Amino acid sequence: MDGTNAEPKTPVKTAQTTFRIVEALKSRDGATVTELANHLDIPKSSAHNYLRTLEHEGYVVQHGQQYEVGLRFLDLGGYARSRERLYTVATPEMERLAAATGEYANLLVEEQGLGVFLAREHGENAVSLDSYTGQSVRLHTTALGKTVLAYLPRDRVDAIIERHGLPAKTDRTITDRAELFEELTEIRQRECAYDREERIKGLNCVAVPILSDGDITGALSVSGPVSRMDQERIDEEILPELRRAANIIELNQTHS
Repeated sequence: MDGTNAEPKTPVKTAQTTFRIVEALKSRDGATVTELANHLDIPKSSAHNYLRTLEHEGYVVQHGQQYEVGLRFLDLGGYARSRERLYTVATPEMERLAAATGEYANLLVEEQGLGVFLAREHGENAVSLDSYTGQSVRLHTTALGKTVLAYLPRDRVDAIIERHGLPAKTDRTITDRAELFEELTEIRQRECAYDREERIKGLNCVAVPILSDGDITGALSVSGPVSRMDQERIDEEILPELRRAANIIELNQTHS
């Protein structure tokens, strides 16, 4: 997957505005015409025309004065995910992993320099989180994302950092480039990555790579509250289950 996402030579302004509107509706959890126009600094009449067109096509719905992202995007997302072979072969093992640990099992892939949650399965003790299937996150903020970065070529990692930066999500997020590269080296050496409250306070996570012919195709993790995800449990229980699941997924994506 290409992590650079170069700017097109001749961008189509109307297409850019359309997607800016959709992203704004998502980030604001809905908006009125006036709110959207002010947020994007476009004429109110233009905002109204875009919204009405999107509504007509089924991508936006209106509730009173509020416009929201429509469920037609779910159809597109479901289709895109169904075409990912990794999702198909990983799902059964993720279900077993979640059942065995009682926590969340997560599958992430890199696209356009961001991490995308391709699938999530919750065990009986899993806590409620802000994450959801399809959500994009900065790679440096999660064990999953750091695992992906650790197995990408250095120039790809540099390009991703240049594009997306290293912003903090919590006071434990790595925001220094040199420190990040030191950790990526350690991740490759031990073949696993840790997230100790680096994206969500109170949450720990451990991840392992999913490889195909030596190339990273995704990362698999287990996440849970700090109170249950101590190092002893990770070493003795979680990591063996993770590595077993990743091994089976790697074999299935290569040979099945």
